[in-house]
Amino acid sequence: MTSATLSLPKHEVKDLSLAPLGKQRIGWAAREMPVLAQIRERFAQEKPLAGLRLVACCHITTETANLALALQAGGADSVLIASNPLSTQDDVAASLVADHGISVFALKGEDVATYRRHVQIALDHRPNLIIDDGGDVTAELVQHRQEQLSELIGTTEETTTGLVRLRAMLKAGVLSFPVMTVNDAETKHLFDNRYGTGQSTLDGILRCTNILLAGKTVVVAGYGWCAKGVAMRARGMGSQVIVTEVNPVRALEAVMDGFRVMPMEEAAALGDIFITVTGNKHVIRGEHFDRMKDGAMVCNAGHFDIEIDLVALQERSVSRQTVRPFVEEYRLQSGKSVVVLGEGRLINLAAAEGHPASVMDMSFANQALACEYLVKNRGRLAPGLHPIPLEVDEAIARLKLKAMGIQIDSLTPEQIEYGNTWTAGT
Repeated sequence: MTSATLSLPKHEVKDLSLAPLGKQRIGWAAREMPVLAQIRERFAQEKPLAGLRLVACCHITTETANLALALQAGGADSVLIASNPLSTQDDVAASLVADHGISVFALKGEDVATYRRHVQIALDHRPNLIIDDGGDVTAELVQHRQEQLSELIGTTEETTTGLVRLRAMLKAGVLSFPVMTVNDAETKHLFDNRYGTGQSTLDGILRCTNILLAGKTVVVAGYGWCAKGVAMRARGMGSQVIVTEVNPVRALEAVMDGFRVMPMEEAAALGDIFITVTGNKHVIRGEHFDRMKDGAMVCNAGHFDIEIDLVALQERSVSRQTVRPFVEEYRLQSGKSVVVLGEGRLINLAAAEGHPASVMDMSFANQALACEYLVKNRGRLAPGLHPIPLEVDEAIARLKLKAMGIQIDSLTPEQIEYGNTWTAGT
């Protein structure tokens, strides 16, 4: 489809004239997304989402665009909004509207009021399915749109942060619909979180600062799958890596992986670059800024911009200036400076392009198949959190291996029988 053959849907994007560039970049990403391409082809034939209204609150990137096209091929009537003010790629948003007739409400740099208005517009679509990235649309629906819950088949959640919120909702007894925990799928968190976040976080830091990582001391707050990837890639670039953690098992794992582990209060005086990857609030606080070296850089790779206490930093500062795009220097009353990257938002999307398409191929394959699973099991799934079925996870991995030209072994009949037979001994 082209803009000449379709009437434009309702939308709010920066500039439709950017569509040709966006179309080109979406096509480039598609080259690295063979699994999603196969799902899109099947969806086009089977139409599993026909007649259903879908809302996707995601980072509007080239990879997300390919997910949107797969959902459209499946028959979904979709509205897309941005899940982060700095992650939207305006040319991609323009192409989705102009070339594919998909409603998009997303602007790079949109303010909080605009974002909240877009959430309301999305819910005005009265979705049967929600793909969420951080849980904002789902939370708004539960809190203020109770009358629409009867129309909801279910939701999916892409992030660790979003699942933290959903588990709190479940504990509070307000989760009255099924949620597919896409973030917990092995073909998501083992690859997207670790390899995607690891590479793209450092990409964002390097693009906006042009610093040399070799020889620097990098402090990584947290040691979940995303943080593991960041720590691994920082070490690979020649950095000395310190990990801070609150979970004793993860802290022990970080030690066994060869990293120094200590409290943030101690690490604050040692780090050149600080990267928060926890999903929690105020991981770097006022007392930590006070202990940092002159010129220390702080950034965030967690979903929300709450991990760095910027209010406390502002209160300690006498001046603030932008020294490069996405680089702000705060001059403290002590005379030292602290440099904040990407406004404390997701650095990999604020200052770079997010995860590589090849790793998002598996994540978004999970999203598409999770939507299909919700529809096929409508009325049979209990309210609450549901994992991606193992057979779906493994099917995605097999498709990815096939696309990479890699073959694996299979069990012989004898091995299958042995594995299924109880024996008292050898």
